[in-house]
Amino acid sequence: MAAGEQQGRDYLQRHRLPQLLHRLSALLLYHRPERPREFLIQALERVKAGKRAEGEYPYLMDEANLAAMFELLDVVGQGHITPAQYREGLKTLGLSTEDLQFGDDVNITLDVFKEEV
Repeated sequence: MAAGEQQGRDYLQRHRLPQLLHRLSALLLYHRPERPREFLIQALERVKAGKRAEGEYPYLMDEANLAAMFELLDVVGQGHITPAQYREGLKTLGLSTEDLQFGDDVNITLDVFKEEV
């Protein structure tokens, strides 16, 4: 791999651009707005405001969707899931699992799931 190509990959990863673009694409496909460029600009403005804690970050799923997904992962109805199930849920949503801080012996509740996702 050429040095310039590696630098480009490092840049994208450092700024988490693939994840951002994936999330924006998912928002577009989910909402299917009549004016997609305007929608993307508004979504990026919400991301910017959310990072400054001045607004709400644009989420694809609401709390009811997250609760339904948690119930699908918690097939036995124990009220918690394992870190492995949590990682699979994140992958399903197209979210990164790289920065997870949960040990394998931790049980993840619905409240933790909602907060983390």
